[in-house]
Amino acid sequence: MKFKSGQPKLTKMQATRRRLGAAALAFAATVGFLGTAQAAEFNKDEWVLVASVINTTNPYMISNIEGAKAISAKLGIPLEIVNSNNSSQTSISSILAVLASGKKPIMFVNTVASSDAPTIVDAVGKAGGYVTIWWNKPADYHPADVGDHFVAFQKHPGVSSGRCGAEAIGEALGGKGGVVMLPGVQDSTTSQTRVAGFEAEMKEKYPDIKILDSRPSNWDPQLGAKNARDLIVKFGSEINGVWSADDGMQIGAMQAFENAGLLDKVKFASDGLYPTTLEDIKSGRGNNAIVGETFHRGYMASAVGLYTAYLAASGQMKPSEQPLEKRESLFKLSCVTPSNYKDYLKYDEPDAPAKFVEQLEKVGPWAAEPMPLVGGGAEEMPK
Repeated sequence: MKFKSGQPKLTKMQATRRRLGAAALAFAATVGFLGTAQAAEFNKDEWVLVASVINTTNPYMISNIEGAKAISAKLGIPLEIVNSNNSSQTSISSILAVLASGKKPIMFVNTVASSDAPTIVDAVGKAGGYVTIWWNKPADYHPADVGDHFVAFQKHPGVSSGRCGAEAIGEALGGKGGVVMLPGVQDSTTSQTRVAGFEAEMKEKYPDIKILDSRPSNWDPQLGAKNARDLIVKFGSEINGVWSADDGMQIGAMQAFENAGLLDKVKFASDGLYPTTLEDIKSGRGNNAIVGETFHRGYMASAVGLYTAYLAASGQMKPSEQPLEKRESLFKLSCVTPSNYKDYLKYDEPDAPAKFVEQLEKVGPWAAEPMPLVGGGAEEMPK
């Protein structure tokens, strides 16, 4: 079976996407977003935008910040950036410090760990603010059960991401060999779903490929490099493929394999299609070492998250009146290979974040390309 580029299969989502796309466009036309009377009563001086990221070294997190800046510039509301430095404690204490300023928060949070979400959401609610959580929350913690201040939980499907990477590596290795895995933070639903997708695809389609080891690397390029070095020492030439749950860790791992003189002998797949990764694909680095990716952008996630929270804060959208898929949202994810990566280059142009924000104003947070809403609720895990 050949590796198929384009959108991965999403269980029970195709019909949902068609319905939601039309509904989102209708909602945009009806509400008019920034042009409503409710928005006119919204006093921007009382509010502050807050974007909390896991670190400022991972390219995805840096892109999160760019999206937040674009939304801030468009809305004319000041922005605070919280750098969690890979620490839940730092994340929560820094957010609490921002909340103590007296301004009501409109917040996007890329949580370090799933267990951070309830504490952050509760603090935002007490401060009179609104928050959208991206990527990680406890499985039994739902916006509809908490209140309107927890506007939404949003993410791209993790299982599909893992399956994309597994199929790319599996096909590149001809269905045989040994691979190692670099997941993200262990207490992260994002990492857990991506790992589950990768392992399931390997088990179902490539039983002759052995998963040699797995080393959580916390979304950190430096830790990814360190763990890759350790795995090279342990397994050496047994490693034919490396899967990372995120491009940041892959960037570190590829450097480690290059330093060991093994880069051209190993195939890599990951998630994110970061600018550095794109350059490596274009140049054919390491004998075309990168064979598979998934596309999404940090600036799109933070812009969608902040804009969704803004709609609630400004009275243009009441969260409790929204359907499940707009409270717990899954946005489109695309598989990318060296054969179709050019389709995504336009999203890394210097003005891409600003253009994406302009699109959000026109169609709302659920219909913006290239990441429209495709489903909602809990992600279905492989059996």
